[in-house]
Amino acid sequence: MDKTRIAVLVSGGGTNLQALIDAQESGLLHSGRIALVVSDHEGAYALTRAKENGIEALTLTKAACGSQEGFECALLAALAERGIELIILAGFLSILSADFTRRYEKRILNVHPSLIPSFCGKGFYGLKVHEAALKYGVKVTGATVHFVNEIPDGGQILLQKAVSILPGDTPETLQRRVMEQAEWQLLPEAAELVSAEIQKNKEC
Repeated sequence: MDKTRIAVLVSGGGTNLQALIDAQESGLLHSGRIALVVSDHEGAYALTRAKENGIEALTLTKAACGSQEGFECALLAALAERGIELIILAGFLSILSADFTRRYEKRILNVHPSLIPSFCGKGFYGLKVHEAALKYGVKVTGATVHFVNEIPDGGQILLQKAVSILPGDTPETLQRRVMEQAEWQLLPEAAELVSAEIQKNKEC
């Protein structure tokens, strides 16, 4: 049976995309295949990572599409044209509408750099999450992979992993450790879990 066709949506450097590519090459991700990478920012380095690994890459921006609605229409068309079955948000900074997420219910994954429900929701992304964790004084943080719905970081939790906060941590050092110890491990694991489930459902 054909592997589950995956699209990865990105906005920046693509370190989580690279973790997925590495997992695909190592065989950890074997039930799915990355068929498309879409960036909402021109010149994002993630696009280079995709091209270097022979993966089709597209840029779709709200400015070029005229609006959020136009952007989502163009994105839906691109996904449908390529038969995409699973969407993974990997450092994707745009919030998708309820109309969009309903079309791909339990088919969109996101990785968030905290243990949801801590330090999540609107306004919590990138370094802001780690700044908040350090400011609050928590001793443990981590990452969460969850299904995406209309509420930012509000979908069903799939996987979580804890990461200790160390004395002298800065937002930057903490961000790096959470990526290395949690995000880059959880996202490929979740991608395989959901890809295998999609394949199983196709057999029924």
